[in-house]
Amino acid sequence: MSHPVLLVIAHGSRDPRHAATVHALTQRVRAERPGLRVETAFLEFNAPSVPRVLERLAAEGADEVVALPLLLTRAFHAKTDIPSVLSEARARLPRLHIRQADVLGPSPLLNATLGRRLREAGVRPGDIPRTGLVLASAGSSDPEAIAVIAEIARELRHTGWCAVRPAFASASLPRTEDAVRALRAEGVDRVAVAPYVIAPGRLPDRIAAGAEAAGADVLADVLGPAPELARLLLDRYDEARVMVGASLSA
Repeated sequence: MSHPVLLVIAHGSRDPRHAATVHALTQRVRAERPGLRVETAFLEFNAPSVPRVLERLAAEGADEVVALPLLLTRAFHAKTDIPSVLSEARARLPRLHIRQADVLGPSPLLNATLGRRLREAGVRPGDIPRTGLVLASAGSSDPEAIAVIAEIARELRHTGWCAVRPAFASASLPRTEDAVRALRAEGVDRVAVAPYVIAPGRLPDRIAAGAEAAGADVLADVLGPAPELARLLLDRYDEARVMVGASLSA
């Protein structure tokens, strides 16, 4: 094959909306770059699994794969789960060169996707100066991941929102509803909640429930198969592909 296969690795979920959204995103990636082979695999709950896809690719004669974690921060899955699965695959499939690409965030393209979803939810440019924004992520026990979300919130504050607060659906505090109420207590007139998650599932539902319980004025959709997100996947693929080429020629 002239180009490495792009293997998008999602976490997986019992919620069927999760896999459907992941597949819609990878289909958009294929449309953005015709001729690139794009495969999808899941760590758990959904099929196909990462080992099964890699075994199939090796059997079909693929020689290079860029494994791209469909993750927004470098937390446990990016640092431990995925490297472990790929290491085991390399040992079983020594002729298949496998490179792990970087996680998706942070990136201006993710911020652009957030903006798209907020506009679709009804936020107009003129609303932003009087609107407080809750950046609601899935949450993590990894301090690095939490710090990244906090930094993104600080960056967004400089784009015109009257206030921006991070929130988390699990593992960390504050929860979405607490962040919304804190903005209200500060006198913010209008509050929007932007889920910083890729696909629907239990944690995004928790974000939505918190936004509703606290009376947020706007709830944006998850990032989903947005064109900006598809371009970001290709950017990460290209970055890893350059590194693959450099390592193979060394």
